[in-house]
Amino acid sequence: MIAPFIHEYRASRVVFGPGRRRDLAAEAGQLGLRRLLVVTTPEQSHLGREISQVLEDACVGHFDGAAMHVPVEVARRAANAARDLGADGCLAAGGGSAIGLAKAIALETGLPIMAVPTTYAGSEMTPLYGLTDHGQKRTGRDWNVMPRTVVYDPELTTSLPAGLTIASGLNAIAHAAEGLYAEDASPIHKLAAEEGIRALAASLPGLLSTPHDIGLRGSAQYGAWLCGSVLGQVKMGLHHKACHVLGGSFNLPHAETHAVVLPHALAYNGVCAPEAMAALSRALGGGPPLDALDEFYGRVDAPRSLSAIGMPEHGLDHAADLICTAPYPNPRPFIRSEIRAMLQAAFEGATRPCASSSPHGSRR
Repeated sequence: MIAPFIHEYRASRVVFGPGRRRDLAAEAGQLGLRRLLVVTTPEQSHLGREISQVLEDACVGHFDGAAMHVPVEVARRAANAARDLGADGCLAAGGGSAIGLAKAIALETGLPIMAVPTTYAGSEMTPLYGLTDHGQKRTGRDWNVMPRTVVYDPELTTSLPAGLTIASGLNAIAHAAEGLYAEDASPIHKLAAEEGIRALAASLPGLLSTPHDIGLRGSAQYGAWLCGSVLGQVKMGLHHKACHVLGGSFNLPHAETHAVVLPHALAYNGVCAPEAMAALSRALGGGPPLDALDEFYGRVDAPRSLSAIGMPEHGLDHAADLICTAPYPNPRPFIRSEIRAMLQAAFEGATRPCASSSPHGSRR
């Protein structure tokens, strides 16, 4: 029997394939955009220059100040630059930092966005945004910040370092894993989530030895597209609330934080989400899901501990308090003592997080 559900489609154009960045001028023309501001991080300035050349007369400037977690002061400078240049749209090239900044510009100015992702973060497929001010990350959902056109070119991911390839891919897997048990997930969302995890799990190990394999890069990007689509359509739970707190309040690297927290969040929720855990097992090749995930983490040398990525142990209590403030919808209620224990295990890098034997109540 199929459970009742609601599934809503939202318009977004996806252009996928090696070399498709060369079509950006034509894609901008389809949207009627003639004065695009290209947005990148400082490290991706070279990509911004390449994109600007492809756009030719459709580019009016390049802002290369995007930063992790989108500090509000950076967002203000970028929005002012877009206004000063008379931009009629933004084109974000890079990972979550660049795309997040373009969303902040759109939130303030209403300008439409195009995106050329070079990691597997998935932000390009979502209406979600985040802004960090005085150590607090505020997130929200607004369909006006959803990129109108996303161009996936696997050739642009071949220079992604091995560590970031893995962390970014695990970040994408985390989006889909929470989509498997989201309270508003439809059968289509769940199918996309499982297939996205499968595609990433099949491609990431090979990219460690053959990072320039365009076939594997394309498979990983395909998986990231599906995982990002799920992230944008359903409500996330404990994993994402924890990562938003840890990243925004302690300035931890985004992808690595998601990679470290994922096994622990799944262990916390698994007892209340058996169907989701079964789908995760299938996507990872079978076996007990947490064991399969642990084995996969070992194969790709995934980040394991919060301490290794800069989390101070004295901040764990404060993080637990913040996580339990305005909890996200989740299969299990947020229990402060158990979340604190989860954070401690993630801090220490426990490779086999213990699955809870008690649901401690029903979904909230």
